[in-house]
Amino acid sequence: MNKSPLILVTNDDGMNAKGMETLISVARKFGDVVAISSREPMSGMSHAITIKVPLRVKLVEDEPGLKRYITNGTPVDGVKLVFNSLAERKPELLLSGINHGSNSSSSVLYSGTMAAAMEGAINHIHSIGFSLLSFDPDADFSASAGVAEEVIQAVLENGLPDGICLNVNIPAIPSEKIRGIKICSQANGYWKEEFEKRIDPNGTTYYWLTGFFHNREPENGGTGTDEWALKNGYASIVPINTDLTAYKVMEELRSMGFAQIAKND
Repeated sequence: MNKSPLILVTNDDGMNAKGMETLISVARKFGDVVAISSREPMSGMSHAITIKVPLRVKLVEDEPGLKRYITNGTPVDGVKLVFNSLAERKPELLLSGINHGSNSSSSVLYSGTMAAAMEGAINHIHSIGFSLLSFDPDADFSASAGVAEEVIQAVLENGLPDGICLNVNIPAIPSEKIRGIKICSQANGYWKEEFEKRIDPNGTTYYWLTGFFHNREPENGGTGTDEWALKNGYASIVPINTDLTAYKVMEELRSMGFAQIAKND
């Protein structure tokens, strides 16, 4: 019997992304690895799945302790493929990333990295998504590797509640400047999209997405949030799940008259 845990590693930046290479290297310290990624970057795909074209998968590396697959599907497609068709045994841990760019606050809603981790949690697998606050393809991931190793060790030793995954973000600073790791809440913020109107060489109009992040937290508050932690030199951990119910608002809706149209037993 194989005693090493099987660890699924995936991402949304493509198989050759430096962040994924880093995460695979860390994961191999803890067990056998099966890795899967899309042929091209899938940032912003969130929990999308492929339903209109066939899914293709190719085994691109097979050595003791490591198998790598590449697919034309999304990050969530890749997770589903491993769980249902590719892995010979059930993974004990899913690691997604290390993403090139932040997935703090509301960015988690758009993230293919975190959608893959959530898919793992849905399937009762301990799952963690990692992101570095740098979009540089050649970013220094050494500090992220250290944080990832600490978090992975803790999850393997202690587990996670069923249905919960961890959203881990790491500031893009040297290891010695990271002040620690904080368990945080998700900051109340959003992306303010702007579209630049442009003209291509053929004279056709197109639009290019730009914008900025707006943090709704008080300027001197929000000390328990991921955005505050990251700005102050900490790596942040936010536990998340797929239940988006606003429980605190349910009774408020009833008091506003919705009880007249919502029949409750």
